[in-house]
Amino acid sequence: MHVTKRDGALDLLKWLALLSMLLDHLRYVGISADWLYVPGRLAFPWFCLAMAANLARAGAQKAEWRYLGWLLLFSALSEIPYRVYIPDPDTLNVMPTLALGLLVARGWQDRTLLSRLLGVGALLLAALFSQWLMFGVFGVLLPLALLWVIRRPGYFGLLPGLVCLAGNQWQVLYEAAVFGNAVAVIGIAACLGAPLLGMFLLRHFGSIHPLPMRRWAYALYPLHFLLLLAIRTACT
Repeated sequence: MHVTKRDGALDLLKWLALLSMLLDHLRYVGISADWLYVPGRLAFPWFCLAMAANLARAGAQKAEWRYLGWLLLFSALSEIPYRVYIPDPDTLNVMPTLALGLLVARGWQDRTLLSRLLGVGALLLAALFSQWLMFGVFGVLLPLALLWVIRRPGYFGLLPGLVCLAGNQWQVLYEAAVFGNAVAVIGIAACLGAPLLGMFLLRHFGSIHPLPMRRWAYALYPLHFLLLLAIRTACT
């Protein structure tokens, strides 16, 4: 979302989230690297935290509809590259989850009737079609959980950590962890700790000024699928 004053820590968080997502999706290039699942657990909560941080800033309300429009546009543009690259996907790409999450978070934040109705409607859609959404209904609730804790003491970050874990097939992770799967154990820790780590970055790394991530960055989502698909094709 465009803001008048760049927050270096927020741009850093977005770049790290993008890197985490890229590492996660490298698992589908054709290499044996299950451990990349762990950094991949950081991507979605950090994107949700960036959304919450933008919403929490003064004047963010003016850009919410533009923000939603970009999410919906790239939801549509990303679906084909996502389905071509990810083998047998059982959900939509992540953008619809973020779009619904934005509406839910704004419905809680803004007391106008329209925002409340859209928020309730988005939550009902998420509940009804949870199986089609990446990270399910808990993924849609994660931006709201992060918005609620973003200005509270750090230990409140445990709440969105639990929401994040719930959206990451916690039953499968728990069963694998019980049998001693190290990737599952560290993956659970990553889900629980991602919001805490992200809020630490936002609060203590404001002096860093990476390349600003502006609207052009939305295109990186479908483009990274095409790039990884080209790499996989070249290696086979």
